[in-house]
Amino acid sequence: MATLNYLWKNRAKFPIGSNQFIRAWAKRIVSLPELLRKNRRRRVLIRKGALISKTAEIGEIEIGGPKKFFKVGSFSFIGKVNISLHHELHIGNNVCINDGVEILTASHDVEDPLWQHVKARVTIEDYVWIGTGALILPGVTLGHGCVIGARAVIAKSVAPGQIVVGNPGKPVSKKRSKNLNYNPCEFLVPNRAWLVG
Repeated sequence: MATLNYLWKNRAKFPIGSNQFIRAWAKRIVSLPELLRKNRRRRVLIRKGALISKTAEIGEIEIGGPKKFFKVGSFSFIGKVNISLHHELHIGNNVCINDGVEILTASHDVEDPLWQHVKARVTIEDYVWIGTGALILPGVTLGHGCVIGARAVIAKSVAPGQIVVGNPGKPVSKKRSKNLNYNPCEFLVPNRAWLVG
């Protein structure tokens, strides 16, 4: 959810006592406990070094490792996600990461007799959509507007606009539109209660 400050400053305003005013405030009061929980989660991550846009939606994420490696852009949505931070994870603007996704920034080199830890940055560019249960491995860049299908395993970078499915992830023949202009956070009921009424 966006920060309380952002939602308050950008809230939809209606004449006091009108049906719209009463309806909007009823929705806002009902969604307030969830809003407070998510903002508390955001504040904890920021206090530990994460850089999170005030308009990003941070769900019930599990993050292991230094939070200073975690960066999230504007109007991005992150659901119930498991993130292993041994290196940087940069998430762009207007990104949608569905529940059950796992993102790893380190693994072990299976060809190394000492089984050394290998760390690499993961970059998720603007307008990327990652489907439920996908696994993103270290060193991957997900190009602008690409789509990662549910349960896909991504071990290599994905070109902008590509749609990738399966294990291992393989591109399908279709490509996504180049002219993307949406906000994945605008569909969330608590945000709409404040911004639309």
